[in-house]
Amino acid sequence: MYNTWGGPMERAMDSGAEDDSRSRNLDFDRASVKSLEETQQSWLLEPAAKKQQKQVDLGCMVCSRKLFLIIFGTLLAASAIVGLSILIWKFAPRKHHHPAPLDNYTIALKMALRFFDAQKSGRLPKSNNISWRSNSGLKDGAQEGYNLSGGYYDAGDNIKFGFPGAYALTLLSWSVIEYKAKYQAAGELNHIKEIIKWGTDYMLRTFNYTSPNVDHVVAQVGNANTTMPNDHYCWERPEDMDYTRPAYTVTSAPDLGSEMAAALAAASIVFKDTPLYSRKLITGATNIWTFARKMGGRTRFVAAGIPPAEVPFYNSTSYWDEYMWGGAWMYYATGNITYLQFVTNSALAKNANANGGGRGYGVFSWDNKLIGAQVLLSRLFIMHSPGYPYEQELREYLNQTNTVMCSYLPQYKKFNVTKGGMTMFLYGLPQQLQYAVSNSMLASLYADYMTTFDVPGWTCKGTFYLAETLNDYARSQINYVLGHNPMNMSYLVGYGKKYPKQVHHRAASLPKTATRVGCTQGYKYRDANSPNPHVIEGAMVAGPNKFDKYVDRRTNYQQAEPTLAANAALVGALVSLSTVSKTGVDANTIFNAIPPIYQSPLPAPAGH
Repeated sequence: MYNTWGGPMERAMDSGAEDDSRSRNLDFDRASVKSLEETQQSWLLEPAAKKQQKQVDLGCMVCSRKLFLIIFGTLLAASAIVGLSILIWKFAPRKHHHPAPLDNYTIALKMALRFFDAQKSGRLPKSNNISWRSNSGLKDGAQEGYNLSGGYYDAGDNIKFGFPGAYALTLLSWSVIEYKAKYQAAGELNHIKEIIKWGTDYMLRTFNYTSPNVDHVVAQVGNANTTMPNDHYCWERPEDMDYTRPAYTVTSAPDLGSEMAAALAAASIVFKDTPLYSRKLITGATNIWTFARKMGGRTRFVAAGIPPAEVPFYNSTSYWDEYMWGGAWMYYATGNITYLQFVTNSALAKNANANGGGRGYGVFSWDNKLIGAQVLLSRLFIMHSPGYPYEQELREYLNQTNTVMCSYLPQYKKFNVTKGGMTMFLYGLPQQLQYAVSNSMLASLYADYMTTFDVPGWTCKGTFYLAETLNDYARSQINYVLGHNPMNMSYLVGYGKKYPKQVHHRAASLPKTATRVGCTQGYKYRDANSPNPHVIEGAMVAGPNKFDKYVDRRTNYQQAEPTLAANAALVGALVSLSTVSKTGVDANTIFNAIPPIYQSPLPAPAGH
């Protein structure tokens, strides 16, 4: 059998005693006994008087003193020898077998996860382990009648954006589903699961997750341009916020709702070992999906309740890609065939532009999940093909995925590449690194799909490339992030000897003081040309410009600000490239909810 790429799918005892035959020669002294007088003979015939031996009474037995001393001495000597051996074993220097040192990608992975701990809002657990962060945003949503405490601040400000936040959680869950063994080997599995749960717990509070008739969802907490003072005007720590933080609800969200469904569905697979919570997530995913598809209408969420001044920050441009992305995750999480029917519908593929074209085609990001969905559905076709009638569209998704993987290779010149080697997925616009790492995550993941089924590679315009070519591409982009660039600077804070010191981040840039630093009092810290008092370890900044230049200033937000979406994609790429465990992708876990699909026999031809 061959797979979709054309590669093989194979995966009486013998005593030996001779005592009876031995001769025993016993020598007896047969000296003659002289005749004695009867009186002498009678004396000699009496028993001889024996010498009295000294004895020791041990209570349960009586033995000779000599035997006792021999036994006691032997035991004492044996005890001394044993004791001395134990002391030598305990205190003598010996060679320790240390575990192999972690590779650079695993070291960076452990750092990148800490960024999420620094971004937490709400009442923090004692295990959070970020000394300069504490409880904040405890009254979020209170004026609208919600409990919106928790979740994550999006970036260097204190706003909680639902759309990119849900995307970040989906990527984190996807990485755990594929690389659970690597997280376990790195000692980070419980950590990343706690990070995901912190986000999904908050997400379930943004809508009535138990209701099949959801009619609104909170899309954003806090604002940047609508009221004064606000999260952009003020430069203060989350712990010191005292200005109004509105919660914006939307009544239509095909894009936001579908992304939330994807996040909750993917997380439900991560938490399969906690059935009660997993079912809770699936309930929420199902109800928000219904809202996205049927209850809320087809108006993009940014136009259904977000003030126009707030729209530019995360302006969703379409919802068809989220429909395909969310539907795919819903199928994996539930096994409900109607989701598969939906995502393989040719009308959806056409509306989502699944056949390619356009400048932005093949660029995976918080706004465009199409290629992510195609990679995810290619996985289904390759490893668990459902056959007719789904095969044709799934095969086309696979073909388009192969085409996009070709576009990543510099020789095909789909995207410009800086002299230092960074792919410019945004065609020269700022904040390039998050797009470089998100597409690197897909490239490395897709290479691992091929490796899992012993497929050597794929073809681009008649040229065959090994699967490892995609890993090489991903490594080139991640190595750029970690310091192999013209600036010789790591853009992952805390990694290496040289990294950004003035990260555009309010909490990290303000000292933790006993007294509150007010809204505008923080300006002196923002504008100072000095390192942040706190190192926000694991934050990946937005990165250099198209000339590979980076200006390390807090006020340079287009280069110096980190985000949840960027760090989540970085985590996915790092764990894929990590060598902490020799395991590849987990081939089976993602399919746990999917029942075997049996093809119905074709009807017999007429007349037979």
